[in-house]
Amino acid sequence: MTIGLRQQQYLDAMGIQRWVRRDLHVDTSTVEEDESEPADILLLDWEALQAKVAGCTACDLHKTRTQTVFGVGNRNADWLVVGEAPGAEEDRQGKPFVGRAGQLLNAMLHAVGLQREQVFIANILKCRPPNNRDPRPEEVACCEPFLIRQVALLKPKIILAVGRIAAQNLLKTDTRIGALRGKRYTYGDTGIPVVVTYHPAYLLRSPKEKRKAWQDLLFACKILNEEKQ
Repeated sequence: MTIGLRQQQYLDAMGIQRWVRRDLHVDTSTVEEDESEPADILLLDWEALQAKVAGCTACDLHKTRTQTVFGVGNRNADWLVVGEAPGAEEDRQGKPFVGRAGQLLNAMLHAVGLQREQVFIANILKCRPPNNRDPRPEEVACCEPFLIRQVALLKPKIILAVGRIAAQNLLKTDTRIGALRGKRYTYGDTGIPVVVTYHPAYLLRSPKEKRKAWQDLLFACKILNEEKQ
């Protein structure tokens, strides 16, 4: 996987090298120039960042969106839940994880003693891809500084990567999600733990996998408790 020069500058500014385990190899031999995002994103507060996202035209997704989906929740939360991208209902409401998948996510959080309002929920992309297709690399590159800044402002104790797209983009890998589960990753040099689990939409289609998602949540809770000690 390649990484743009501008992306690397954002990561360097945050003290972030990669979202990877120590034994997970990432190829950084190819560097591409990318001047699509202004560096001032790294200096914005919550309100200014949300306004920046709302007016973003950095990629073609702005042409088909109803509205951006910035993220919702407690801006002092211990938990940051990161999903893939807005779907049709999210695009209409301007909120992540609504509809049946959102209801299941709420239930998953409730199972470990959390209300939706206690966590912060965001996506890799802030705009809906047409027909809910997978995000394209250039779209992820345009949105990545927004998520980096959200993490910097939030300072979560743990990041829960929900689904294949979120996990692979956060960890800069194309490893399948089944192989990413059950391991502790770290958000660059910040020390923030990252745990991977299945997307609620996938669990709705494959309910037998809910037990594995429950194991992932317990694993995340265990890590968080260790961090607090």
